[in-house]
Amino acid sequence: MRLTRLPLAVLAAAALAAGCTPSDQPSEQTGAGEPVGTSAEGDAASTDVVTVRDSGVLAVPEDAQTAFTYNQDAAPVGASMDVEVAEEDEQTTVRLSVQGFQQDRGYAVHAHTQPCGKTGADAGPHFQHEQDPAATPDKPSTDPAFANARNEFWLDLTTDAQGTGESETTVPFGFTDRVPASIVVHEAEHTMTEPGKAGTAGARLACLTVTFR
Repeated sequence: MRLTRLPLAVLAAAALAAGCTPSDQPSEQTGAGEPVGTSAEGDAASTDVVTVRDSGVLAVPEDAQTAFTYNQDAAPVGASMDVEVAEEDEQTTVRLSVQGFQQDRGYAVHAHTQPCGKTGADAGPHFQHEQDPAATPDKPSTDPAFANARNEFWLDLTTDAQGTGESETTVPFGFTDRVPASIVVHEAEHTMTEPGKAGTAGARLACLTVTFR
């Protein structure tokens, strides 16, 4: 993914010269599972605003490259996922939209540590800003002190009668040397929050590899 970080002064000067604001002329690329747009914008108090967008159309694991379905009833082939990531100062916002999923249904959704693969397990555990020291590869974190919506990216959503849904989360941290690598859609309608179950959401139905940085 090509990702742009530009000082706002440079963006403002370019916009004045062109007679428009930076958001009037976003760059765009196309291709399933590839970034379809990258832009940078913000106000005078911000040092950087980086926006990254990835999208993909679900395919069976044998055919998929970046967007996988592991359950064609709940996440049909041809359904799409679109993810936008905006990182500014010490917070990060992630927006998710889906189309063509099962109608009138809730889905638990999270950011995971590894890219998607031929099985849902390939995406690894949830990405955590502060990692649970008790978690292991065989026993992911279920401690609410770590498995929560401020330390992880939770994007639970409910689809409408057309199978379309949207969600958004903002967390109080930016990225350092670690970033997530995928967005995974789970079987449960909501993410669990109680001790011993926090962060759990059932089987993995679909996955989109996302280049967060």
